[in-house]
Amino acid sequence: MKDFRNSVVYQIYPKSFLDTNGDGLGDLRGVTAKLDYLQTLGVDYIWLTPFFVSPQNDNGYDVADYRAIDPRYGTMADFEELVAQAEVHNIRIMLDMVFNHTSTYHQWFQKALAGDPVYQDYYIFRPGKPDGTPPTNWESKFGGNAWEYVPQLGKYYLHLFDKTQADLNWENPAVRKEVQDIVCFWMSKGVKGFRFDVVNLISKGEYADDFQGDGRCFYTDGPRIHEFLHELNQESFGQDPEIITVGEMSSTSMENCFRYAGADCGELSMVFSFHHLKVDFMGNDKWVLVPTDFGKLKDILFSWQEGMAAHNAWNAVFWCNHDQPRVVSRFGDEGTYWKESAKMLANIVHAMRGTPYIYQGEELGMSNANFTSLDQYRDVESLNHYQILRDKGMSEESVYNILKVHSRDNSRTPMQWDATAQGGFTTGEPWISVNPNTATINAQAQVEDKDSIFAHYQALIRLRHTYDVFAQGDFSPLTPDHPAVLAYQRKIPGQELICVNNFYPKECVWKAPVELDGYQVLLSNYSDSAPQSEWQLRPYESVLLLKESH
Repeated sequence: MKDFRNSVVYQIYPKSFLDTNGDGLGDLRGVTAKLDYLQTLGVDYIWLTPFFVSPQNDNGYDVADYRAIDPRYGTMADFEELVAQAEVHNIRIMLDMVFNHTSTYHQWFQKALAGDPVYQDYYIFRPGKPDGTPPTNWESKFGGNAWEYVPQLGKYYLHLFDKTQADLNWENPAVRKEVQDIVCFWMSKGVKGFRFDVVNLISKGEYADDFQGDGRCFYTDGPRIHEFLHELNQESFGQDPEIITVGEMSSTSMENCFRYAGADCGELSMVFSFHHLKVDFMGNDKWVLVPTDFGKLKDILFSWQEGMAAHNAWNAVFWCNHDQPRVVSRFGDEGTYWKESAKMLANIVHAMRGTPYIYQGEELGMSNANFTSLDQYRDVESLNHYQILRDKGMSEESVYNILKVHSRDNSRTPMQWDATAQGGFTTGEPWISVNPNTATINAQAQVEDKDSIFAHYQALIRLRHTYDVFAQGDFSPLTPDHPAVLAYQRKIPGQELICVNNFYPKECVWKAPVELDGYQVLLSNYSDSAPQSEWQLRPYESVLLLKESH
């Protein structure tokens, strides 16, 4: 049985992973075809983003049927073959469950629109204010008001995301039973992991205007959230001790995560939180260009590491996913120090306390899309905000510069398998453009190269499987106020690990606050790193040091 604490999860966005039938869209057979590659990398779980029947207004996070596979991705037989073949490769499958909302094309919502009161209670329908305006002033995460008017019903429905994503009413026990049954259905197919999308938004509080913010204070980490998650655990995945779960927690608090992911709380195995990925935002606004606040990044990473450990709760640790830009472009270097910076960023995450997640292509150092025209973008959030920013009077060039940095499409360009024009992703026309740098950044070039970013990720996974200190060690920040270095120490009896990282492209000096005698270099992004009490760190230099005692 796998232990999630010393496991590594690999996230696949199937639409962009591998297309086996030439239609320009990745598919489930494409995942099966690359299981050898994933076994070579060494990962334990594959998390697949949604491939259920969907109109694809939010790339599958608008689900129209939770038990059926969208034909563009394949068939149920293809999925069952993937589960069986993954098992042969000692890899388990984790599915992505979107239970805050359904697509408005889901039969439940269609029945609600047709006037069925049973199904209207599956969603959050409310009359408008006396003047006919929406029930509250809450904003959608994708821009605009979060309520949509239905003339034939004379009511509004809540959509925290796109207007085709109607929020479910979790106060209704029938909705909770439906959700439990869906999880059990996929468990019966051999699924051993579940990621729950924006799951901390399912319990709504008061429906009132928010004059300080965008409404999130009324629905984030809501009044019954822990009750709902505990019930879901008891009635579905909690019945199988092999299943691992992770909750995506939007704008959450650490105090709530102690319970969401507490070892004895009976909710989830671990949580994703995103505070560390807002250090290049202006508050909660990502549609601006501001420099990364390195001090804040360290404060957030360190406080979550220490806080979760103190409460026996578990983090998912990561830089990348399908909603985030590529980390080497964001916090590293696409140029001279591309390889060094990508390896440095990998070390920071993989030596931490928590389960590391790798997003497809991260192990190759894939970079942002660098699109130059609006017709290259596919993401609803990016297209909406292009219009919002232009309407505010921002120049087209300025909007493009923001999209280049922050658009979710940066992570959705196709996986770069080889140096051919379409990167080995498809024989047809890809649904979104392949990054031209596939000519140099691709899997084929890296798998056999012992100095590649891929080889570095392989090594990090092997280390977590080999040394207990990675999974079990406590966590202590080192020199937290250093302007250029992110460093920390992990300890268990008999093993001590130090992770030292120069976060920048210029040299700096790091004075070790602990005695380095007896430490050996375990892994570095330079071939000749040598620990010193006063250490001259080269650009992006990153070293893992280990001391063992018996």
